[in-house]
Amino acid sequence: MILHTFRASVLTALLAGTVSWSQTPAAKPIVIVVSIDGFPARALKDPRLPMPVLRSLAASGSAATEMRPINPTVTWPNHTAMITGVDASHHFVMANGLIVQPADGSAPTVEPWVDKDKLVHARTLYEAAAEKGLTTGQVDWVAIYGAKGVRWSFAEKPDIHSQIPQELIAQGLVTPDQVEHFGDDSTPAWRDQIWTDAAIDIIEKHRPDLLLLHLLQTDTVQHEYAPLTNAAYAAYAYADHCLGRVVEAARKAGILDRTTFIIVSDHGFATYTHSINPNVALIEQGLIRKEGSTFHGDVWVKAEGGVAELFIRDPNRRAELLPKLKTYFAGIPGIAHVYTNEEARALGIPAEADTNQAPQLYLAAAPNYAFDDNTSGPVVSDNPARGTHGYLNSMPDMQSLFIASGAAVKPGIALGNIDNLRVAPTIAKILGVALPDAKEPPLNEILR
Repeated sequence: MILHTFRASVLTALLAGTVSWSQTPAAKPIVIVVSIDGFPARALKDPRLPMPVLRSLAASGSAATEMRPINPTVTWPNHTAMITGVDASHHFVMANGLIVQPADGSAPTVEPWVDKDKLVHARTLYEAAAEKGLTTGQVDWVAIYGAKGVRWSFAEKPDIHSQIPQELIAQGLVTPDQVEHFGDDSTPAWRDQIWTDAAIDIIEKHRPDLLLLHLLQTDTVQHEYAPLTNAAYAAYAYADHCLGRVVEAARKAGILDRTTFIIVSDHGFATYTHSINPNVALIEQGLIRKEGSTFHGDVWVKAEGGVAELFIRDPNRRAELLPKLKTYFAGIPGIAHVYTNEEARALGIPAEADTNQAPQLYLAAAPNYAFDDNTSGPVVSDNPARGTHGYLNSMPDMQSLFIASGAAVKPGIALGNIDNLRVAPTIAKILGVALPDAKEPPLNEILR
């Protein structure tokens, strides 16, 4: 049961406001950020949702009705926005990794395991913290590989030689083989359990000034079974269990009275029953050709769920192809809008002159449709109900979660709707670090 690990006394104290939050100058502030991947803001409105820890933190702190993600409403771009305070037009993260166009003209790939400095082109909270002599821990955070300023780490693809995996191995929580093959033949729930174990280890042994924890099972389950289903509710409830373990660890470590918890999600989720395969359309037009067993082309589309990014590899052909392709894709059922790169900049998409991560066309799906990378089958097909995200951030289903509770936060402040670009400057203000490039102000109204 959840309350076996997250003690009832702590829940009661949070709800009653009797935790003594330290306000003395000597009490160094601590911020713990927990991201529940893909948790839709609208789910929390259902009183039948069993998330007592999350609800208690909201009741004892401040919560937004909804938090608006950035475009594209995808995991890595939004996690990056929440620790930099800038959108994709400035940090250039457009997918769950670096979009790479192979030299032979084959399909673009997304490479996740690249160094942060090659992927994220903005100042982060952990870099700002390190400059002030503060320490950071991260567990399953994204776009953070090889990052300077992170002291303790248990990554999505963990390094068996690093300190935190070794500490978990020593405790018998995970075996060396499980660390080396962490993503192979494991379950999403088990991975979230181990990531939570790692976060607890970092809190209890090392007490970082900033901890970033990303829970992922909620996203995995909703992709397969769709949001707000029985399977999704079970995943939400397990995330709450993990959150309770983290709060209990702060209590056991003796730091609860100076800790602020920031609970967020990177995007919401929508259900779809129709798939659009734009690369099939490009094959039909002769812009992608099969050569042997692989396809090669001058134009490719990279699907991101509710949006898709079209790249014209040869700059000399863009003037010729852009108007034709814009008109063509606008006529395909299920495509709500086709934006040129210039038009998409108003949505927070980067300029093509600034980065090769910027597409020449940005395709937005209508509700109940989503894009896929298939190179076979029909252009538009039906499928069983599944879940996805990536849709324009104005879509109600894409709205995400924000709750702040603890030492630095006033209780009882209802924020209404906010942008997730306010998360990073708020954390920066609590920690006393600078993010001068942040595009939005801190949430001063919730801070003590």
